[in-house]
Amino acid sequence: MTPSDELDYFAASYAEARGKFQLAAAKAGGQLSTYVHPDAAGPDGGSLAIDVACFGPLDAVKAFLILSGTHGGEGYTGSAAQIALLSTSALACLPGDTRVVLMHAVNPYGFAHWTRTTENNVDLNRNFVDFSARLPRNDAYLQVHDAICPRDWTDASRAAAQGELDAWIGSRGQQAWLQAIMMGQYDEPTGLNYGGRTPEWSHRKLEAIIARHLPAVQKLAFIDWHTGLGQPGQPFFLCFNPQGDASWERACTWWGRDRIESREGYAGAERPRYNGLVFYGVQRLVAPAEMTGAVIEFGTLPVSEAFEQLRVDRWLKFGNTPDDPRLLASLRSGVGDAFTPPDPGWRRGVVGHAIEIQLQGLAGLAAW
Repeated sequence: MTPSDELDYFAASYAEARGKFQLAAAKAGGQLSTYVHPDAAGPDGGSLAIDVACFGPLDAVKAFLILSGTHGGEGYTGSAAQIALLSTSALACLPGDTRVVLMHAVNPYGFAHWTRTTENNVDLNRNFVDFSARLPRNDAYLQVHDAICPRDWTDASRAAAQGELDAWIGSRGQQAWLQAIMMGQYDEPTGLNYGGRTPEWSHRKLEAIIARHLPAVQKLAFIDWHTGLGQPGQPFFLCFNPQGDASWERACTWWGRDRIESREGYAGAERPRYNGLVFYGVQRLVAPAEMTGAVIEFGTLPVSEAFEQLRVDRWLKFGNTPDDPRLLASLRSGVGDAFTPPDPGWRRGVVGHAIEIQLQGLAGLAAW
């Protein structure tokens, strides 16, 4: 593999990423299925879809499910990771009891529009809650929503909002702040980390895809690719299996205890509690099958800077945007670069890590 090949795994648009994924899957001998979004469209009016590539028998009792694009703009890196795996020979020699399912662009709207959320401003990674029960409350977020989401993005408005946020953090502490913004909220549809009030189209399609393509699974390995948290260019593992149980220990064996039990990624704070993660949704959907896996981030910016870009992303959807097209283009570019950096060194390193991590998962699944 040459450096130019590594860079070629990345795409400049959703359509290009989708084409590269489909071509790589076909070359690797995968069975391709497409789930077209019935309502949403790309920036150019083009169709949007989740593409699924399957390898191995349908009745396999072991499976590896790998997702990209849960947070849309992060999908460019997840797509590159999937294409890199497809470009190895690993999927051509799977054990007879093993199946690999790659879901490309789980949130195709966000992927195509370079934004975190779905067409309804829903954070898909907070959307897997029980909608038949009372939705989780996040009163702390409601206290800071107006400061997080100002109508104007001027120096004056940002300074005023930051003053409010600093005062809140000063009285409550950094841990409470992280919990407020990370856990998800279900009251402000135009806010950050909004989990929605019904299952999103992507949520429903994930359910259908698992039912169709993993009907016999008893042991599932799982990766949901993300970017943002952690040291720049380095993988940061968020394992949501119960700490200390067999599934947690299995993840430590596959990927290294130092990675699974790392306390980095949150600027010195403890990992916050999350509601509605895709991880939890997949766990429920495959039950009673056992599942071992992780949300794996590739670090980009410090937490505070990444959060600022999420605020810009949200403001571009709902704020009083300026008339200056150059300013708008600069802001949009900043959001995209924050979660899929253009730096060639970052991209080369990510591809190498992604191949290694996915091959480790395959080896661990074979030994399970």
